[in-house]
Amino acid sequence: MSPRDTSRPPAPPPLAVPVVDNHTHLDCESSPAEVAALLAAATAAGVPRSVQIGCDLPAARWTVEALERHPQLLGGVAIHPNEAPLLAERGELDAALAEIRALAAHPRVRVVGETGLDAFRTGPEGRAVQERSFRAHVAMAKELGLALQIHDRDAHEDVLRVLAEEGAPERTVFHCFSGDAAMARTCADAGYYLSFAGTVTFKNAEPLREALRAAPRDRIMVETDAPYLTPVPHRGRPNAGYLVPLTVRSMAATLGADLDELCAQLAATAEAVYGPW
Repeated sequence: MSPRDTSRPPAPPPLAVPVVDNHTHLDCESSPAEVAALLAAATAAGVPRSVQIGCDLPAARWTVEALERHPQLLGGVAIHPNEAPLLAERGELDAALAEIRALAAHPRVRVVGETGLDAFRTGPEGRAVQERSFRAHVAMAKELGLALQIHDRDAHEDVLRVLAEEGAPERTVFHCFSGDAAMARTCADAGYYLSFAGTVTFKNAEPLREALRAAPRDRIMVETDAPYLTPVPHRGRPNAGYLVPLTVRSMAATLGADLDELCAQLAATAEAVYGPW
């Protein structure tokens, strides 16, 4: 087996109409210089604005600091559903949620997230704590008037149940949407937004492309989830905002949409959800 290629992929042709990367993890990068270089590369590719997501306490603190340095960014803060049981075991979850609440008061934090449920990495013993944390984040988003970004891995029915029981915030986004067409219609009927990552370009992702086709155009968004989920043809290599054009072009092809018109719609939807930069 040949070693995995971990080099940065080349930049694709830029988008003529700019879009927003609505979910990225720049805190995973190696240095402030690397962050600045990636933001510049994204801008050159037609992705001049991004939503930086910090989903544990160090990343959330980093996010708020980054918002002061980089006008290209808005932010989201939360305790990731896989982090919540670990904090609860140490008796630290309530204090962590209180700190997230304080960080979320920053005027450039526009998102509570990513939060939700994950039945893939957390076993049954952690589910009750995940759900308690999820409900606390839903309440926080409503209290602060912020958008909510959902992490939903192998937990579609339970995520939808909790949102229905709690009453979802007005602007609720399923980050890295992973459901099928039926779930896309269910989410759209509830007024939720569906954010598509590089996974929509994968060869084995036809059910996800069917979900994209089933969603109303004004309810879809695009993201990287960088440094993860790099779109084809660079799957497995590090992802970054400058690769969003690959995902958007794939989405346009799937929808049979004019590329510039789709980009304009994606940008307008992002601003409707997060407000102006």
